[in-house]
Amino acid sequence: MALSSRLKYVSLGVLVLQTTLLVLTMRYSRTLKENGPRYLASSAVVSAEVLKIFMCTLLIFSENNFSLRAMYELLYKEILNKPVELVKLAVPAGIYTLQNNLLYVALSNLDAATYQVTYQLKILTTALFSVSMLGKKLGSYQWLSLLFLTAGVTLVQLPVESLGDSELQTLQNVMSASSQFVGLIAVLMACVSSGFAGVYFEKILKETSQSLWLRNIQLGLFSFLFGLTGMMVYEGESVKQEGIFQGYNIITCIVVVLQALGGLIVAVVIKYADNILKGFATSLSIMVSTLISYFLLKDFNPTSVFFLGAVLVIAATFLYGYEQKPASSSTNKV
Repeated sequence: MALSSRLKYVSLGVLVLQTTLLVLTMRYSRTLKENGPRYLASSAVVSAEVLKIFMCTLLIFSENNFSLRAMYELLYKEILNKPVELVKLAVPAGIYTLQNNLLYVALSNLDAATYQVTYQLKILTTALFSVSMLGKKLGSYQWLSLLFLTAGVTLVQLPVESLGDSELQTLQNVMSASSQFVGLIAVLMACVSSGFAGVYFEKILKETSQSLWLRNIQLGLFSFLFGLTGMMVYEGESVKQEGIFQGYNIITCIVVVLQALGGLIVAVVIKYADNILKGFATSLSIMVSTLISYFLLKDFNPTSVFFLGAVLVIAATFLYGYEQKPASSSTNKV
């Protein structure tokens, strides 16, 4: 019991660390001024998928008592011998690839704090897709939390007018507003794609008995193909001239590793923690990102309206998980 409790809080601590570091390093890497070309977001997405496939393969290798033969037989049986099951994952893989690219666009145009709060709208989209695709029932607390969530994100996105702006300052504000609009659209599209792909993937997981690591390899294979195709179609000329790994540095490599680890860490958290503790991890991550954006990155000026919106979003994450535990036993039977 003590070990289980310890694992619960360790996994949550790792999730907070990974989420916060990913957002902040990705934002820093996309705004860092360098002499050479900036790294391609599509390249980072493809690299993260390759690394995720490698890590999941190692996990399956360990589950099979470090036997190469047993691992090969399992992969051959579950991947090559079941093409229909494999093709089912093409849809969520394509959407996840799009979502990951959108997050780079979002963090190129939004500060980490605003991004973190706005991206919590994925709770709303996931809930709506769960109701429509899985037939889940939401309790009154959950519907109320979705209302809080929408109100909070709306407040965070409200423009702040400053008095006595010069003509240059006004032009900068217009450019900033335009950039923020692009970032907002990217986050909203990422939230919709995250919600749909997450529910679709959950539906597939419930219909089969394959391990989560094996499913992640299957997802990763399609994501790699989609990501590589998209990169060559849209940025092929740049790749030919500068190479796939153009603009890479230590920060870029950290971003790739953190992105690859993300899905695996969430899987561990789902196994050992509950939704309320996940909500706590999300809230803590938002607060840490806000503080670091303000004090270190210096790309964020907090306002009272932002803090009110952030409080509503944090409250919504707790409230949404409040009825999940007691309701889960009944929904599983249906």
